[in-house]
Amino acid sequence: MMPVRCFTCGAVIADKQEKFTEAVKKGEKPAAVLDKLGVKRYCCRRMFLAYVSVVDELIKYGKF
Repeated sequence: MMPVRCFTCGAVIADKQEKFTEAVKKGEKPAAVLDKLGVKRYCCRRMFLAYVSVVDELIKYGKF
């Protein structure tokens, strides 16, 4: 799950994650997508570029 806010500055970022992922999958450059979404601070950009979803992998090992 993507963090709701940037760890450094506290800006809300989770609402942009789905649009970012879809655009990158279509072949757009991540930097251009972040500019288009209005993510200017490098700390917030880091949150998008470094995020890796591990939820699907963890579900395999849980007993739910």
